[in-house]
Amino acid sequence: MSLIITGAAGFIGSNLLHNLIDLYDSEIIVIDYLTDASNEDNIPKFVKLYPIDIADRYIVDEIFNKHRPEYVFHLAAESHVDNSIQDCIPFVETNVIGTINLMNASLEYDLKKFIHVSTDEVYGSLGEFDPSFTEDTSYNPQNPYSASKASSDHFVKAYVNTYNLPAVVTNCSNNFGPRQSSEKFIPKAITNLLLGKKIPLYGEGKQIRDWLYVQDHCEALIEVWKKGRIGETYNIGGGTELSNYSVITKILEHMQKSFSEVEFVKDRPGHDFRYSINCQKMENELKWKSRFNFDESLVDTIKWYENY
Repeated sequence: MSLIITGAAGFIGSNLLHNLIDLYDSEIIVIDYLTDASNEDNIPKFVKLYPIDIADRYIVDEIFNKHRPEYVFHLAAESHVDNSIQDCIPFVETNVIGTINLMNASLEYDLKKFIHVSTDEVYGSLGEFDPSFTEDTSYNPQNPYSASKASSDHFVKAYVNTYNLPAVVTNCSNNFGPRQSSEKFIPKAITNLLLGKKIPLYGEGKQIRDWLYVQDHCEALIEVWKKGRIGETYNIGGGTELSNYSVITKILEHMQKSFSEVEFVKDRPGHDFRYSINCQKMENELKWKSRFNFDESLVDTIKWYENY
């Protein structure tokens, strides 16, 4: 028997992989296309890696036939919103078709659980005083990336209802921490400062995000793996809502830089104002709660990039 993780050369996937290595005593298989957001060095040499495109159903079927997994963690995704605005086709191919291929392959074997890792962006945008997203919040994606993830979520739930796929969906808030691609908000700010470049800040930096340290997220996913109920959705958030302006200010303070290092740029189309996750279901049902302090975790993240 084996466990398959897709996207484990990427940010969240690689951190999850390193957690699971100590917890799962059978073979762990990684499927990762090794795109720009991935790093093969994130995967230990003793872990089997298939650098393939999950949009290719025939190769996916071959891998599943060879390893016959009992668990699948599906994290592989095109996830950069700006890129989705420029060209959404790769997002449909990976996030939608790729997910369907993995589920079709999973139906052929005695799978115990398929954990589909998604985003809070599927819920759309909140006003400043709107209540946080719950698992019952209606989907309202506002950009091509979130539309592709919303579609994949719906397909997973449809496969649960139609084919009895033993799947669970998780929707997380904005992650940060070690191994994140430098194209993302926090690592871009850190690496730009380290390289002597300006930090680009969209609009006036008023957009608010619910920040989740990646180790918190991994621990939540492990609880979903162990105890999550089939067919359910679980929201995972960090409980720290901060504007982009505030996050940049904290990074500048920790790195002893001035605000002259920031360059305000034109806001992107369809930029959601606020995300906020209600984690009561995770807390009440699975006994998980975010345990990492944002500021301490931000300092650890900065140190990681300084030494990378």
